[in-house]
Amino acid sequence: MSLPPEQYVIDSDGKKTGVILALSHYERLLEDLHDLAVVAERRGEYTLTFEEVKQRLEADGII
Repeated sequence: MSLPPEQYVIDSDGKKTGVILALSHYERLLEDLHDLAVVAERRGEYTLTFEEVKQRLEADGII
């Protein structure tokens, strides 16, 4: 999937000071940022192995 081109906001010296993105691209970036924040928050949490998850699901009658 190709992204639409961004447009830059330029000051009187020709320096880029901002960017204009397609709303859909901006929303995808926000979603990615949120996902990364959740990963960072949960980094220290205890994890389960696949076998542990499978055993719990079997014990609960889910699989």
